Amino acid sequence: MTRNGQRMLMLIDDEPAQRRLVAALASRGGWRTLFASDAETAIAMLGTQEGMQLDAILFDHWGEDADASALIAELRARRPALPVLVVTANGSVAHAVNAMRAGATDFLVKPLAPERLLQALDAAVADTAAGELRPLTEKIPAMLGFDEIVGSAPQFRAALAVAAKAARARVAVLIEGESGVGKEVVAEAVHAASPRAKKPMLSVNCSALPANQLDSELFGHETGAFAGAFDRKIGKFVEADGGTLFIDDIGEMPLETQARLLDTIQTGLVHPLGGRHPREVDVRVIVATSKRLVDEVEAGNFREDLYFRLNIVPVTIPPLRERAQDIPALARHLLARIALQPGLRQLGITDDALALLMDYDWPGNVRQLQNALFRAAVLCEGDALTRTDFPQIATLNTRRVRTPQPQQMATSGGVELFRPDGNLRMLEEIEADVIRLAIGHYRGRMTEVARRLGIGRSTLYRKLGELGIDNAA
Repeated sequence: MTRNGQRMLMLIDDEPAQRRLVAALASRGGWRTLFASDAETAIAMLGTQEGMQLDAILFDHWGEDADASALIAELRARRPALPVLVVTANGSVAHAVNAMRAGATDFLVKPLAPERLLQALDAAVADTAAGELRPLTEKIPAMLGFDEIVGSAPQFRAALAVAAKAARARVAVLIEGESGVGKEVVAEAVHAASPRAKKPMLSVNCSALPANQLDSELFGHETGAFAGAFDRKIGKFVEADGGTLFIDDIGEMPLETQARLLDTIQTGLVHPLGGRHPREVDVRVIVATSKRLVDEVEAGNFREDLYFRLNIVPVTIPPLRERAQDIPALARHLLARIALQPGLRQLGITDDALALLMDYDWPGNVRQLQNALFRAAVLCEGDALTRTDFPQIATLNTRRVRTPQPQQMATSGGVELFRPDGNLRMLEEIEADVIRLAIGHYRGRMTEVARRLGIGRSTLYRKLGELGIDNAA
């Protein structure tokens, strides 16, 4: 670290505007940036006093893969312990594979969202991976349907059941959950199961755009609407007409934009910036956030009226640490998708590796698991991933001390049998969880639920009433 406690980042980039942007973003996380415009300058700077104080290198990828790989290899040869993160504009899986094999620590895709950049830098220093080594769902064009989403934990299946039931309606859906739990995957499944499936689903990430650009991205603008508006722009609402608009990180949306969004949802009219005439649109809105919007409302950061318009169907995705039993199936599913990427192949995974993955808390959730599997698959020389292919996870597991809770030690198919105090739960509580699990697993098909539970439909509905279970849950 530098003397004032800031961490030092070397940015290798030949574009002055991009250098200024990255430096500004990094400074939010307490990083001071040292610039190098080319490879030769970067290597020379490693021998200087400032270069010796570096905590990480961020390399904006340009040119041929061979040149980039040679530079990464040279940087790692001179400073083996220094993490090297690579930025690329196209997000190519081939670039990721080549960069990783050359020694890159992590991978980021433009445009750089502030949160993801800072997470990646912090994770690189902590010897984990939290960047964009996750090209799977982004690069495989087919959306996953609800039947293809992996997970059998009761809370997870219950959340999917709510989302699946909502898919058939036009109402807004609010998806809440920690970063990396798969909120966009669920949103895509809602769109794919809806009558709008043949129409486009477009996405906007509120945290990836400056506040002054978000209005234009959503609603469009006319020529001359503001300084720099040299051309007319069609916003995402108009582009998604007839389909679905997914707004991610909506908790980061400025209050002024929230007001415009509320008006569009209520009236179905889009008012482009600088425009005289609104345009009518038919768009289904799905929003996602890693924050609890009700807390943001109480803090005055989110409009209460907009919250109630969006919260018609709330779906909360549980974090991966609360459904560790899903990790083996999820890991195999992700490895099968990784194998479809250029330069990679099908790999198995051993029981000892799965045990290691199940014992980790996964603060970055499914995205972090995907990162770890991708990294391991790129570097694996055998036919199956073993415990030794996850050195970062093994190191992190040994650093933490966790006291197992009774309910984590004794479950049946994801149904908790014990209370936190070590005593058995009441039979009706366990029965209610089993019924919820069945409803989620069979996606609300009550005839199938009753058949699999070995009871009649009338008995099932009677139990739903007695136990206070909503059959949509």
